[in-house]
Amino acid sequence: MNRSVWRNLVCCALAMGFVVTGSVQAQGAAAAAALPDFTGIVKENAPAVVHVEAKYNGKHASAMQMQGPGSGPQGPGSNDPQWILRHFFGMPMMPSPEEQAHTSLGSGFIISSDGYILTNNHVVAHADQVTVRLQDRRILTAKVVGTDPTYDIALLKVNAGGPLPTVHIGDSHTLKPGQWVLAIGSPFGFDYTVTQGIVSAVGRNLGAGDQQDTAFIQTDVPINRGNSGGPLFNLQGQVVGINSQIYSNTGGYLGVSFSIPIDTAMNAVQQLKTKGYVTRGMLGVAVRPVDDNVVKAFKLESANGALVAEVTPDSGADKAGIQPGDIIIGFNGHAIDQGADLPPLVAMTKPGTKVPVEVLRNGKKLTLHATVGTMPRDKNAQMGHVGAAASSGAAALGLVVKSLDHDSRQQLGLKSGEGVVVSDITGEVAAQAGLQAGDVILMVNQQKIGSVEAFRKATDHVKAGDTVLLLVRRGDQTNFISLSVPSGKSGD
Repeated sequence: MNRSVWRNLVCCALAMGFVVTGSVQAQGAAAAAALPDFTGIVKENAPAVVHVEAKYNGKHASAMQMQGPGSGPQGPGSNDPQWILRHFFGMPMMPSPEEQAHTSLGSGFIISSDGYILTNNHVVAHADQVTVRLQDRRILTAKVVGTDPTYDIALLKVNAGGPLPTVHIGDSHTLKPGQWVLAIGSPFGFDYTVTQGIVSAVGRNLGAGDQQDTAFIQTDVPINRGNSGGPLFNLQGQVVGINSQIYSNTGGYLGVSFSIPIDTAMNAVQQLKTKGYVTRGMLGVAVRPVDDNVVKAFKLESANGALVAEVTPDSGADKAGIQPGDIIIGFNGHAIDQGADLPPLVAMTKPGTKVPVEVLRNGKKLTLHATVGTMPRDKNAQMGHVGAAASSGAAALGLVVKSLDHDSRQQLGLKSGEGVVVSDITGEVAAQAGLQAGDVILMVNQQKIGSVEAFRKATDHVKAGDTVLLLVRRGDQTNFISLSVPSGKSGD
């Protein structure tokens, strides 16, 4: 092969190489262009995100002190491998033991220019003083307008002497799995940290059984201690959720996190502003999932719907003619695909509203009309000030319990009718005793407990100065824990 031919072949090869390389580069540029750019969202919204600090005077235990039977402090590096749902209170880097005992940190966001701020209830619950730090480094004292432990919502109010920047509120109902979302908050005390991910699932139920009133947004956005109460944004720069919980056996982020839908939160906000507490709707049914056995027994075409196990006498459901064995497949125009779909929809419905309820009965579809009642109000909610505490009954113990479903009992090795699960720690009595959300209460003062009603009856008599002994199951360990209610003579 002569020199000129060789030169021509090399030139052709190089030309082809440039074409291929140019094509790859063009594809890479196109792919990069398709990825979302969050900088505009962050620039516009970061000034409306705040750092929340709740302080305790020593008489009210911060949730960072919570310890369980035989366990060390909860958090990254903890020796407790058992419970998976953990609220994550923030903490400064390398806090002293004194700071850990008396300070809880989190995030929040300004929803109106006159100083209303949303955060999680568990960030500020029973604090003696709450302050917020703005992006311009101003520190303002916050008043707790009201809280709702069930939704884990707290509404704060600050006076900044002028209008404040605000976030834009979105519509969480429009979220779909796969959509991009990002969070802004203060993980581990690092203010204005931005993390991103996608929506992993919507309508996620985290309660025991199907009585959970909140259907959470599940994402893979990295959030950690200190992100609690911070906003979750969509690509339009609108808040679609409040970062609230993680799923972890270490106390740190493991790829799964949960946010409260902003629609749920804003419904609570309006009520907290006007009356200081949240009222939820109640249909008057206990529902269960439609499993394979129900499908076979009832000869159903699918496992959609919520199976009615109980109907409360004289409730809206009872008066509408809903019966045990009915399968609710629609509520007020919303399809019920699974048992967990119904409670949040009912809870969000204004009491007194008459709604259509579509049921399957003996293979036939019926449309009944029920008037939604009022769920008994959570007496643990704070109204208009910090440091509020209930004085009698189960509320005096500082905890909320929910029913255990069949699968949870099986996983824990419990028999039918054994135990209730702690869904929230709302006061210093339970916190000081080391109880945690997720603990299963088997006995109260040697009385076996198998339902929420049984727990209520067993604790109705509790008052200031009493001591209650609980038999508590955590993972594969069972221990007695005593709760002592303060006498109220300390001058709080």
